[in-house]
Amino acid sequence: MVPALVALLLFPQLVDSTDKVGAQAAVEAEISHEKRGDIYMARKMYREAVDAYREALGEQPRSARLYNKLGISFHHQLMFGEARRQYERASELDRKYAQAINNLGTVYYAEKRYKKAQKEYEKALKLTPNSASVYSNLGTAFFARNKFKQASQAYLTALELDPEVFEHRNQAGTLLQERSVEDRAKYYYFMAEAYAKAEIYDRALLYLRRAFEEGFKDAGKVLGESAFEPLHGVVEFRMLVDPEGKILPPPQQASN
Repeated sequence: MVPALVALLLFPQLVDSTDKVGAQAAVEAEISHEKRGDIYMARKMYREAVDAYREALGEQPRSARLYNKLGISFHHQLMFGEARRQYERASELDRKYAQAINNLGTVYYAEKRYKKAQKEYEKALKLTPNSASVYSNLGTAFFARNKFKQASQAYLTALELDPEVFEHRNQAGTLLQERSVEDRAKYYYFMAEAYAKAEIYDRALLYLRRAFEEGFKDAGKVLGESAFEPLHGVVEFRMLVDPEGKILPPPQQASN
């Protein structure tokens, strides 16, 4: 009796477990190769994403969207040559596919071919003139080429289009946003200046603090920039640029 009772107790559990596995397999079978690739990208499983997108391309061999996604999966593995080939194929299939053109620019930027990156971003903006992400990329390319006035203007335009543009952290989209720069102190200063010109002062202070943490030392430049004047009475700003209180007037005078 006891063995029979044990078998009866175990058997339903085994059937239930089998049903769960079967149900999961059925759900996975319904997921397209492209969707599976997107899931892998979200999980940062880039090699698996490559395989999934290649399988999807076997079903849709002329899909610019899939070639772009395949390029991104290579891009995240720092396989820039492969990524570039996929972006180029995507833009050949769809001449108006701004995301692929932008992403090609990010490859050139990663390869330190900044002028070519700039040209690709400008081409993308002709197709999607209201893209804050592409403007931010253009600004970064200008910055890398020491074209600081153009960089500042591009960043300001990006912020006008989307005040959160520099805070996005999307790893699984179809458009890449370049964040890497060599002179981080100067880059953070320009970010602070752009935020100040957009009157987003909390972010301006954040990036100004980062600039000083990275070694930015030109307090005179900060004080000479009119965009920062509304911050002259803010304690944190004063501690950054005039910690000894020798340059700025006392706060009550600064507010008059």
